[in-house]
Amino acid sequence: MGARVLIVDDLAFIKLIIRDTLEKTGFDVAGEASNGIEAVEMYKRLKPDIVLMDITMPRMDGIQALQEIMKTDSAAKVIMCSALGQQKLIIQSIQLGAKDFIVKPFKPERIVGAIKKALNMP
Repeated sequence: MGARVLIVDDLAFIKLIIRDTLEKTGFDVAGEASNGIEAVEMYKRLKPDIVLMDITMPRMDGIQALQEIMKTDSAAKVIMCSALGQQKLIIQSIQLGAKDFIVKPFKPERIVGAIKKALNMP
């Protein structure tokens, strides 16, 4: 059984691309959220092994959601996703506890590599 991943992005087609990539490489998609509020609620309920989270989302952005998740579980493994040109937000997310970041548009091997690295998988 693969690691359980929570996908958080406000764009349906991005979630579809990530889900497809993860399922093809043996990971389990624990759930999908469309904003930070849903992400925090789903993290608490589903307790995924890792979270792939967009930075820019409505209602609660990825940085705020990351802070809330880290308050709930200081050992949480979160990988942030962002568009180019968001370096300040990427640095901030790493300082807040994110394990890695992926720049959009992303390559499937980069998603898988970041998850494996964060989970110490070969």
